[in-house]
Amino acid sequence: MISMNGIASNIKILKYSERPLVYFKLDDTSCLIAGHSLNFLADVEDGMNVVVAGDYNKRKQFIVKKYAVIGKTKIMMEFDMVKA
Repeated sequence: MISMNGIASNIKILKYSERPLVYFKLDDTSCLIAGHSLNFLADVEDGMNVVVAGDYNKRKQFIVKKYAVIGKTKIMMEFDMVKA
């Protein structure tokens, strides 16, 4: 398994289903996530620093199996705004 970190951008839902397929760019790398895509959408927004682990497919897209946000997630930031 390969790990990378960078800034997430261009987040899009490609396929709506029980497990949505989400596309995003990590710096210059095209990434796809399906396994934890709903959590990913709740945690990450454009411009956040993210660490991902996974493998490349035949189309040179990085298939994400695990991810972590460096710093506060989107939900944490929204919760802090409500408390203030």
